[in-house]
Amino acid sequence: MAFNLRPLRDYSEHEVVNFFTFSGAAESASVVLTKGAVVAVEGAGFQPLSTGNLGTPIESLGSIGASYNNTVSDRYGSVAKVRLATSGDQPLGLTLMDIRELDENGEKLAFNPRKAAEMNVVVSGQTVPVLSRGVVLYSGVNATAGHVAYLANGAAGNITASATLPAGATKIGTFLGTSVNGIAPLKIQL
Repeated sequence: MAFNLRPLRDYSEHEVVNFFTFSGAAESASVVLTKGAVVAVEGAGFQPLSTGNLGTPIESLGSIGASYNNTVSDRYGSVAKVRLATSGDQPLGLTLMDIRELDENGEKLAFNPRKAAEMNVVVSGQTVPVLSRGVVLYSGVNATAGHVAYLANGAAGNITASATLPAGATKIGTFLGTSVNGIAPLKIQL
C-alpha cells in the first residue's frame, strides 16, 4: 500500500481537517501510513461530551517506552479516528502527512518531536491532517486528463482513474493532466 503525494499542493487551510488520528495496521515496522491515503471517519468520529462542551477528546495510549514501578510515562492520542476508506464509504479526504513510529535510524520519533516535524511526519496517535478539497500531485496512478478519480475496489485507501465513474464507485475528484511516470495532478472534490 504505497500512497504518495508529491510536493506540489494548492489548497486552503480551511479545507484541512485536523481532528482525527489513524486507526489501522502498520505498513511496516517504521511506517504506519504514507501520505495520500483516502480515509473515512471510523465509529462515532469526533463527539462533544454530554455536557455540550468539547472537554478533552484524548485517550491514554499506554506507556511511551518501558514501564517501571512508581513511574508514569503515558502517551496520549486523539479519540476521534479515521481508517482507510473502502468502496461504498463516504471518504473524508486524503492524508497530507506520513504517520511513522521510527526514523531512518530505527529510533522512536515519539522521543524526538523536533525530528518528526523536520521529517514532516506525525507519530501514531497524533492527529493527521486530512485534505478534503484542493489540487495535489498524486503518485502511483495511470490517468489521462479529465479522468475521474475514485476509490479502487479491493484496495482500501487507493485511488483509481477511469474515463467514466463506475456504478457504485465513490468519486474523489478529477485528474487535471495525463500521468507521467505514474504522477498526475488531481483536483480533490469531496
